[in-house]
Amino acid sequence: MGNTLVKSQLEDVKGFLETTVAQLEEFINETTYSKLQEEKSGDETYYKGILSSLRRMLVSCEEGLEACQIVLKNDVFNKAAAEKTLYRVYHQCIEEYFSPKSDRWFEDSRSAYTGKNSIKFHQSVPDSIISIMKAVESGFQTMREELEFYETDYRTKMLQSR
Repeated sequence: MGNTLVKSQLEDVKGFLETTVAQLEEFINETTYSKLQEEKSGDETYYKGILSSLRRMLVSCEEGLEACQIVLKNDVFNKAAAEKTLYRVYHQCIEEYFSPKSDRWFEDSRSAYTGKNSIKFHQSVPDSIISIMKAVESGFQTMREELEFYETDYRTKMLQSR
């Protein structure tokens, strides 16, 4: 891929991460376990786990945003660093949204056909949790489609360089 295309993708990802970080940060800063219980009584361990997963996702997105900013700020555009950043954003942010390590929620693979939101929870959750997931979903969907290329291309390049 040419430098211009990679740089353009990195700029798109930076914009996506800026928006996502702002939304997640606002939610995390305003939401407590107690507030979730007031909204809808539920399993303590599950609710705390969801908040923990959202915090982890926020940190990953913040780190990805910082990496994008650093690569874009350099006087000379470093294509290899940009591709590595896009690969990491795909794995640490995008995949964490659709399939978190903690398995607190999952992606409904049929959602693309039904037009409904793709994230489903194993237990009933408060509307505020559903709302934040819906608010950020379209950005994650778009970025996943844009960055899937790095799933295979970057890994292939690394294997070939060995």
